[in-house]
Amino acid sequence: MSAKNSIKDYVSNSFYHIYNRGVEKRNIFLDNQDYAVFLSYLKEYLLPKDENILQNKLAEEDLPWRDRAGIVKALRMNNFYNEIILMAFCLMTNHFHLLIKQNEANTIDSFMNSICVRYSMYFNKKYGRVGKLFQGVYKAVLVNNEEYLLYLTRYIHIQAVKSGVVRPSSLDTYLGKSSIEWLNTDLILSYFSKTNRNLSYESFVFQPDDGNSGNISRLLLE
Repeated sequence: MSAKNSIKDYVSNSFYHIYNRGVEKRNIFLDNQDYAVFLSYLKEYLLPKDENILQNKLAEEDLPWRDRAGIVKALRMNNFYNEIILMAFCLMTNHFHLLIKQNEANTIDSFMNSICVRYSMYFNKKYGRVGKLFQGVYKAVLVNNEEYLLYLTRYIHIQAVKSGVVRPSSLDTYLGKSSIEWLNTDLILSYFSKTNRNLSYESFVFQPDDGNSGNISRLLLE
């Protein structure tokens, strides 16, 4: 159904399930700020960066030095708008799941290196630790058919509410309870009805397990 790809082996216009967990299965999110920081990095990388506005702001003579430093940092920062499309996500205590569409070959590697290195630096500075935060190189699984794509979003979103503990995820956006401008829900929701509750995405996610989620879970975090 899918195959784990080696680094530098990603094809364009394709969907991938990306996941990673803490070294020695340790927690990588210890409080709400940690979740918020990781999400803020996703937002910065996935929203468009208007370099003209930033350059014009930087040219202001009376710009405070802190603002100037922030703009310079923003200009240097990688941006993956229209190169990486985020379809679904869930942040668990000791790991995360991302479902993305890659438009240009091998962009995944740059995207994941950017976010994992940046978050590791934040985490280590905050908690006074050194060394690797993640278990190793992130895992990437090619999603090569529609059924797997749909059930993967279900699997990711079920994790977010498993055991009654709600984790940061894209589920509320899919259910119309919130809006995330750097998340694309259009493709997945196009398979479901907006008027028939029995054929809705919500019904699909919370239906009794039919075995497909189990098949997906056996591929993960081995």
